[in-house]
Amino acid sequence: MFGRFAIIASIVGVAIFLLGLDCAPAADGPVTPAKATAAPRFYDWNGLYAGGHVGYARGNARTTLSNPVPVSASNSFGSLFGGVQIGYNYLFSSRVLLGIEADISFPNYLAADDVAASRVTATTDVAHQIDYIGTLRGRLGYALDRWMVYGTGGFAWSQARFLQTPGAANDQDKVLRILPGWTAGAGVEVAIAPFWTTRVEYLYSRFSHGTAVFPSGASYESQFDIHTVRLALNRKLDSSQNDTAGNAGWPKVSEIDDVKFKNWELHGQTTYIQQGYPAFPSPYVGTNSFTPWAQTRNTWTGTAFLGFRLWQGGEFYYSPELLQGFGLHDTTGAAGFPNGEAQKSSFAYPHYHTARLFLRQTFGFGGGEEKLESGPTQLSGKADVSRLTLQVGKFPVTDVFDGNSYARDPRKDFINWSIWAAGAFDYGADRLGVTYGAVADFNQSNWALRAGYFLVSAQSNTDEFDMHLMNRGSYVVELETRYTLFSRPGKLRTIGWINSAFAGSYRETLNNSALNLDITQTRTGRIKYGYVFNVEQSVTDDIGLFGRWSWNDGRNEIMAFTDIDVSLSGGVSIKGKPWGRSEDTLGIGAAINGLSNDHRDYIAAGGLGILIGDGRLNYRQERILETYYSLAVNKALALTFDYQLIANPGYNADRGAVSIFSGRLHVEF
Repeated sequence: MFGRFAIIASIVGVAIFLLGLDCAPAADGPVTPAKATAAPRFYDWNGLYAGGHVGYARGNARTTLSNPVPVSASNSFGSLFGGVQIGYNYLFSSRVLLGIEADISFPNYLAADDVAASRVTATTDVAHQIDYIGTLRGRLGYALDRWMVYGTGGFAWSQARFLQTPGAANDQDKVLRILPGWTAGAGVEVAIAPFWTTRVEYLYSRFSHGTAVFPSGASYESQFDIHTVRLALNRKLDSSQNDTAGNAGWPKVSEIDDVKFKNWELHGQTTYIQQGYPAFPSPYVGTNSFTPWAQTRNTWTGTAFLGFRLWQGGEFYYSPELLQGFGLHDTTGAAGFPNGEAQKSSFAYPHYHTARLFLRQTFGFGGGEEKLESGPTQLSGKADVSRLTLQVGKFPVTDVFDGNSYARDPRKDFINWSIWAAGAFDYGADRLGVTYGAVADFNQSNWALRAGYFLVSAQSNTDEFDMHLMNRGSYVVELETRYTLFSRPGKLRTIGWINSAFAGSYRETLNNSALNLDITQTRTGRIKYGYVFNVEQSVTDDIGLFGRWSWNDGRNEIMAFTDIDVSLSGGVSIKGKPWGRSEDTLGIGAAINGLSNDHRDYIAAGGLGILIGDGRLNYRQERILETYYSLAVNKALALTFDYQLIANPGYNADRGAVSIFSGRLHVEF
């Protein structure tokens, strides 16, 4: 609940900020609020556009469950939503605007946020989940120079997913239905750059009845309506305005950077990974085992990265994200899991996720200036070399800690969990890898010192955070030293961390046979600690080496990352300039992962970890080899071919080895 309110408040803040933006060309260095300009800035509303939206929806569902006697009820629900839209506008000389727009929206990723209604009885549980909501609407508006108000209305539809548990075979039965409906609303839209507009919009949507008859004989009927308030950002897809923009007060064509403006910048990415393996030898399987027969799975993410300058040294970042797909065997089977994009929450359809939402304040102390390049979580400009940066909000711990130039981003380089990150670093995170926290980063020319506090999960491997602030949490310190070796730059990052969490003990669980390996019965406040050594070394302009050594005490259950208590990884990254492909990258890496004695004995007895557990265990270290080739099609698009060999998956010498083949499509701007 804390997270949802914070996100809603921040979306409102983003809307207010966007509506008041002054969008001159991007400038290097600190920016002060722009003065009003004498020349009006006219916007050409005509043409095709596309964009994305986020918002909050509140609805009511009316249900009838017949099992066999009909019983009716109503249920209120609410969720964050995110999605995309495309439309076309035509502006008459009278300033009246006619338009048409289609959009699709997806619910938030938390388990209950896509549930419109549910019924629980003594014999069955039935739920109506929302996979998506789409609309096709007309728009009638009146446009001023930069502002436009409009009304909208048209068709709406939603895919309903009706679930009954247990089903006819003591499993879960599923019925999908498309529910037609209608929608109406109004909004305000404003031009914030030569080809960009933002809007705040309200929609009311009502959907017809959907009925599901399950194999058990039970039937379920549901109808719902929903109120939605959302913020959208659109980009024109034709550039007819370019040549005249300068005369209307906008920058001229040659001055326009389409994603960098004075007070804000935008980046985006989308990544699709298809991954699979052929059959491999295995005398038995368990709950968290890779199945020995061949399988393939895919994942997809699409992310926008918005950065805003607020005041001198003050910045705000927001990253809405859509994610979809499944890891191999629902992201279990190996501690060094082979897909860094595979989430621990699996979705047949995209879901919305707030990947980042934080404030950053930088205080400069001199020591010269250095240029900061524009990036997904960095506004372009200049900053003092000697500076203190404070950051607070929602973001992955690995945005700040455990960085590495050659192995840190499964969307671009290595994709195995124990190669792109320190395997034994059990940093605070939810099931999607992000958390709330605060960081202080003190930077000097040859070193930097960082310290942070982060929320940890309320229980192992969950999306709920433990709100016993300071009493529970993850404390992380990193010292980064920069050096030269044979005139080539290198970095050494030394990390120490301590988690105070509500966790179970492997040994206490094993010592009490009455618990039947239920580690949840031993959960109490416990301390877990560890360290990471992370090194990167440039060999030439085209070749870089990296390595990580990580360890944790291994006495208590893993809270968030993966079942690794000790890990050694390293490799080489080679740019393709020697063979005439300077933007291509060849990577070769390896990892050796292990468990503590307590953790090993618990898994061998039949206990389950976050990702592993075959029911029995012939323990050996998990050994991983990964190689990839990233082919740069152009500046924005890269195709990657990846091969991984995992020996002793889940630390079990009785199973494997497993050969995993992956293809990755990555687009960014």
